Amino acid sequence: MNKLTEEEILSKLQKLSGWNYTGKSIQKEFKLENFISAVNFINKIAEVAERIDHHPDINLHSYNKVTITLTTHSKGGVTENDFKLAESIEPLFFK
Repeated sequence: MNKLTEEEILSKLQKLSGWNYTGKSIQKEFKLENFISAVNFINKIAEVAERIDHHPDINLHSYNKVTITLTTHSKGGVTENDFKLAESIEPLFFK
């Protein structure tokens, strides 16, 4: 799987609300109701990440905010796998 070009990344981001391109990754901050909700959200992401064998960087901060950063380290940037995981994370936020 090849690293996507900036043009490809920006085009794909138009379909993902709230995700931003940071140069070598795509990133989104989610605000949850409380700390327990944030931890539960992270656990749901972990299950999906294991299933598709692509793992995000996850940062829980301010007790209820979760920032997800996606990149393919072996390729030095963003690939289709990052978008596949981002698309899988989105519905978890609303469950």
